[in-house]
Amino acid sequence: MDELDKFIEEGITTEDINKFVHKMTVDAGAYPAPLDYEGFPKSVCTSLNNVVCHGIPDGTVLKSGDILNVDVTTILNGYYSDMSRMYLIGDVSDEAKRLVEVTKECMLAGIKAVSPYTPVSEIGNAINKITDREGYSIIRALSGHGVGLEFHNEPIIEHFRTDRKSMIMVPGMVFTVEPMINEGTFECEVLDDGWTVVTKDGKLSAQWEHTVLVTETGVEIITE
Repeated sequence: MDELDKFIEEGITTEDINKFVHKMTVDAGAYPAPLDYEGFPKSVCTSLNNVVCHGIPDGTVLKSGDILNVDVTTILNGYYSDMSRMYLIGDVSDEAKRLVEVTKECMLAGIKAVSPYTPVSEIGNAINKITDREGYSIIRALSGHGVGLEFHNEPIIEHFRTDRKSMIMVPGMVFTVEPMINEGTFECEVLDDGWTVVTKDGKLSAQWEHTVLVTETGVEIITE
């Protein structure tokens, strides 16, 4: 991700990012988990502007004003690790910058809520307090997830407030906190490619993600 900070700029394509991530991953002795996962054709997800997640890299050229999420999942020695980060391209509007900043704040608040022997739902409660303040919405159709020897497993991490009973966090659990925050409605839809999720109203969406470990005393960010 730090190397992408130097690489991503106006004029490159999302496929350029895919090739960059693939090479770095393989050169490090790892494997890009998205590649061929249930038919996904690329090594990374690139989600631009109103794309919520699972954007497929292609010949789309990045232009000034774009906001971009890059989601990298890597397999090393049989273990998965999952993270994503937002990138601002050129001259980005104040509104777009604010969405990106608040979304990162949401992720960090969700991580801060991770504590042993407390309900997983505390993560969503913490995030929802921020979106209530800012007037944004939280995607409900997608969630964070357990990660380790598999790409996705329990627990399911909902990023919005819920009154339902939820799993209790215990030391040793590893999962993602990855809120997807929208300017407009939380409603979304999947494009005909079967992967790309976009906002239903066409407004911007942003996402930040870390993989975290529940410890005896709190939480450790694995992907920091």
